Amino acid sequence: MMNNLLISEDQSKTLLQFLEKHPLEWRYETRKHRILFEGDDDKLVTFRLPISIPSPGAHYHIPDDRCNYILLMVRSGIASVGYFENGVNIDHKVFRAYMVRKKQGMSQIKYLKTKGKSRAGSRVRLADTREFFEDINTRLALYFDDFHIERIGLSCPATLFPFLFKSKIPTPFEKNDPRILKIPKHIQHPTFEALLDTNAYLLQGELQYKEEGELVKQLLQAFATQKKQSQDDSW
Repeated sequence: MMNNLLISEDQSKTLLQFLEKHPLEWRYETRKHRILFEGDDDKLVTFRLPISIPSPGAHYHIPDDRCNYILLMVRSGIASVGYFENGVNIDHKVFRAYMVRKKQGMSQIKYLKTKGKSRAGSRVRLADTREFFEDINTRLALYFDDFHIERIGLSCPATLFPFLFKSKIPTPFEKNDPRILKIPKHIQHPTFEALLDTNAYLLQGELQYKEEGELVKQLLQAFATQKKQSQDDSW
């Protein structure tokens, strides 16, 4: 069983400073935006960076820089997208569409895979589905045209990927774009409130470990030292 410890952005920076000064074996996984420790005893210890920190290397060069990013969360019939600067939402949009078959509670996309096309209702739902993703990509294109986007937080079921990335209005990034961070939590209903909650979660770092071994103790001690220094500086 893994232990999950959410840590603040300042604590995350403390951890990166610790790693810069100590010769530990680790590598950075871009897609998951996390550090994986590679020692024999530490292979089950990972650290996900806050989304506001572009990468370990970027932090070392410009420690006070906070990147611009978008969050895109999609489910059948509802999606939310937002642009963020300095950790704050600058603009957002929630999209809704008639994509779910009411009696069966199944999206039209899943229905087509099991039953094939039905009649007028299916055509309406498919038209709404196409328009739904075209509207999403139109809003994304505006963000990418107007702003410098350094990270893309994405939550989207695999069944919807073809509709997102093969829309008549193209997505302004490829599905293998290295800036993409797969949001590591399930979002059932991506409303504006869920967008803000997800942003608050992603602004925190996350330390995952199976057992509190020597490495984890060192990292926790680094946090305690940083906290004590902050308290001393406040006097």
